[in-house]
Amino acid sequence: MNFIKDFAMEAVATGILMILVITSRIIISKLVRRFARTTHRIEHRTNLVIKYMLLLTTILATIALIIIWGVQTNDIIIAISSITTVVGVAMFAQWSILSNITSGIILFFSFPFKIGDVIRIHDKDFPIEAEIEDIRAFHVALKTKEGERIIYPNNLLFQKGIAIMKTHFEDHEFVD
Repeated sequence: MNFIKDFAMEAVATGILMILVITSRIIISKLVRRFARTTHRIEHRTNLVIKYMLLLTTILATIALIIIWGVQTNDIIIAISSITTVVGVAMFAQWSILSNITSGIILFFSFPFKIGDVIRIHDKDFPIEAEIEDIRAFHVALKTKEGERIIYPNNLLFQKGIAIMKTHFEDHEFVD
């Protein structure tokens, strides 16, 4: 009985937080899907963005629960700094994964090109002109006029100049 009296406010706050989390997850999903529908985005890209947004919501809710239940601020700071240090060291070696995920989200919302567009990547060492076959969270699948498939990382699309060509590749033979 003392437990209920001692922690009634925390239990009520936790219940309210859970209702807010469930509501915000539903609203976020609907808003992203509506945005994708009105801008004709691709479904699997929409699902990826929703997963990222729901993960962020879960992390924020966990932090709120820690605060609600009165974990000491110093303990939170020590735990977060320890976790951040470990994750930072681990991710330093994997920075390209994070930059590709971030680039994939930016590509989803800015959407400068779409599947079927022919693009030219201006790279002095390895210029590419290819048609976009698929856009994923980490990479873009390209197909050249010669039929070569190229998997190009999303973060490099932001580092190189890109030209969107007016014509699409067609499957026909060229005759002189």
